Amino acid sequence: MNINLISDTVTKPSKEMLEAMMNANVGDDVFKDDATVNELEAKVAKMFGKEAALFFPSGTMANQTAIKVHTQPGEQLIADKDAHIFNYEGGGVSFNSGVSCKLIDGDNGRFTANNVIDSINPPDFYHSPLTTLVCLENTANRGGGACWDFEEILEIRKVCDENSLGLHLDGARLWNALVAKNETPLQYGKVFDSISVCLSKGLGCPIGSVLTGSKEFMDKALRVRKVLGGGMRQAGYLAAAGIYALDANIERLAEDHKRAKELAEVLSKTSYIKKIDPVETNILIFYLNDDIDIAEFMEALHKKSISIINMGQGKLRIVTHLDYTSQMHEIVLKTLSELEVKKR
Repeated sequence: MNINLISDTVTKPSKEMLEAMMNANVGDDVFKDDATVNELEAKVAKMFGKEAALFFPSGTMANQTAIKVHTQPGEQLIADKDAHIFNYEGGGVSFNSGVSCKLIDGDNGRFTANNVIDSINPPDFYHSPLTTLVCLENTANRGGGACWDFEEILEIRKVCDENSLGLHLDGARLWNALVAKNETPLQYGKVFDSISVCLSKGLGCPIGSVLTGSKEFMDKALRVRKVLGGGMRQAGYLAAAGIYALDANIERLAEDHKRAKELAEVLSKTSYIKKIDPVETNILIFYLNDDIDIAEFMEALHKKSISIINMGQGKLRIVTHLDYTSQMHEIVLKTLSELEVKKR
């Protein structure tokens, strides 16, 4: 039995999801003629209380589209140093939008309203880039699935309003935050100008993200998506998976969170662990003692048919997901507790 804990992106559609996909009513979405895509977009827009939404093949394209709409070349956005848009989107901020990033050294991918204030370039000082956008990521991937304090988000919104800044949310794992914090999409829809949410991570779809915002914003986003090559034809087969996932797979995320915490508890009792980041959702980041070789540790797990990921800088990551069964969980718990790791 192979147990893949590299990411929650490794899941495959369930039988029920596949049935929904095969029964989808499809058309040509480039002409906005795919009934199932239209249904998914309307569903997400309604969830967040927004006027419109747009289906994308990837979260990266959704984020990059939002940044392009929010900014002009030569401007600057504010984000955490661990933000996905900076670290894992291929330099798209500069390549697609001609925009630079002012990075905040935050707390596990999160920062404060005061941090934002300190990062805004004076708008009348033409020697520095004009600050026009703030980007948050919830949950924070490199922050170990950390959730934002919603009250702090509200304070950041005030700063954005006072300084005429846009506010975008990379909500790739927002579903996890909503479940963990008992929050609602409508709360977030009222605060953010644009929100991207992923369907192919915790919700288990094979592909897809959705960007939502005002009608004016999304009309511009449609044009940018076209430029980036994101127009799809009979995409309703994919959108049907998204509709099924939104109806069936959100509440069950609590099980992923529970298992991640149980894994952290077992790791905390082992002799080879130096540090474990706080676990709030389905991501567990930990660090080995200095005398343990990471490659050998990974190989020891691999021999037990368990795969995790090395994020660099000493960070090892485990991500629980809907294809990680209770049987697998018991195997991993036992393996971690009994693992013998060679020291350097």
